[in-house]
Amino acid sequence: MEIKEKIKNLIKENEVCLFMKGTPDSPQCGFSMAVSNVLKHLKVNFKGINVLEDEQLRQGIKDFSDWPTIPQLYVKEEFVGGCDIVKEMFEKGELKELLKNKKII
Repeated sequence: MEIKEKIKNLIKENEVCLFMKGTPDSPQCGFSMAVSNVLKHLKVNFKGINVLEDEQLRQGIKDFSDWPTIPQLYVKEEFVGGCDIVKEMFEKGELKELLKNKKII
């Protein structure tokens, strides 16, 4: 239960929270880099959480969201999706709309 509480707190404390492999400055996988770069391109202030530092967190976030892969993007406590979804939303302009509607950008 402890890891679930930690995840809830991270999501609650950060308006835009990206669970990723590595850090925004040093991503450790191409998918994490892609989502991080999309957010940087949109000039979004976001918190990158490195799941490689904590195996419990790495598995915990997958269980929490019922989503099998990393990265995972949360905006104002709402799960947005993983790399493919975020990239598709970005290309269609939907991600920018979501971020505007949530008053992030």
